[in-house]
Amino acid sequence: MKDIFEFRFSRNFTEITAIVTLSCLLVFYGVLLLWPQGNPYDFVKVTIPKGASLKEVGITLKNNNVIQDNQSFELAVKVLGYEKDIPAGRFRLEKASTNYSIINQLVNGKQLTKRVTIREGWTLSMIAKELDEKLGIKTHFFENESRNKNLLDKWGIQADSFEGYLFPNTYQFNENESPSDIINVMVQEYKRNLSDEMLIQLRQIKMNEQEVLTLASIIEGEAIYDKERAIISGVYHNRLKKGMRLQADPTIQYILEDGPRRLLNRDLKIVSPYNTYLNKGLPPGPINNPGIESIKAALFPTETDYLYFVARGDGYHTFSKTEKQHNKAKRDFQKVRRNAKKLKSKRISSP
Repeated sequence: MKDIFEFRFSRNFTEITAIVTLSCLLVFYGVLLLWPQGNPYDFVKVTIPKGASLKEVGITLKNNNVIQDNQSFELAVKVLGYEKDIPAGRFRLEKASTNYSIINQLVNGKQLTKRVTIREGWTLSMIAKELDEKLGIKTHFFENESRNKNLLDKWGIQADSFEGYLFPNTYQFNENESPSDIINVMVQEYKRNLSDEMLIQLRQIKMNEQEVLTLASIIEGEAIYDKERAIISGVYHNRLKKGMRLQADPTIQYILEDGPRRLLNRDLKIVSPYNTYLNKGLPPGPINNPGIESIKAALFPTETDYLYFVARGDGYHTFSKTEKQHNKAKRDFQKVRRNAKKLKSKRISSP
């Protein structure tokens, strides 16, 4: 009887001890998670640096007056198992007054992003300037990273830079995004937009990917309207087959130090591998970052006998099969330009 009593007492004592211990732990965790940090703001923006340790995260939050007690914050993060789950980025913390609310918004909240639009036909340097303006990334940092050989090798790009591979689109980037991260996103977007049909054509056409993008970038520089892109592509494909110089004005604009502007005869004599008035074939690489329609046009040119084209003055072009027809089209365009100039002068001089 005595043994039974002692057994029951021992078991009850163990159970009571476990319950008390568990209750104490729950109270401790509750107090820890709901510990007030004295954040005086209804909302505050904070930036967690890339690669920051838990201790560094705590210091960042304290420097921004989000927390007052680093130790309780760090312990709360460990208790929740989020020690390695706090991402880098910029966050807007709203009514983050306790350890739990702060941690929850850092781990599960949405990061602040900025909308960045990259236009078709922008050069690498133009993209760098836009990123500097929108995200504060210094232009030389982005331009240097765009020539990072290790990053180029990672993507299997046999080129000196990512010019041509930075896909035009509207992106949402974190404010602390690195140049390499941005390049990776843009190249991935380019790859994602290549359809199966385009990839098959890329393997069948007698041009490699770099050459296709180079031609696409020239088409991008020439065309305003999508309906003309494949025709312009057909003209360039014909000239390449015949060994004719492309004589593409956008390639001259690319090498001008003060461009873009109206081209002069002396510009056509600039010594550069990108000068398609002096050199036969394609230039060494893309002269901008073309959109998907220009890439399609480079891969699927219109079958035509045209060898020439010239601007018409309304965004479209006149296409010609012979040099004689082309010269007449150029004279017609010059006439349109002169008339427009006269009309503009009359408007300025009239009271």
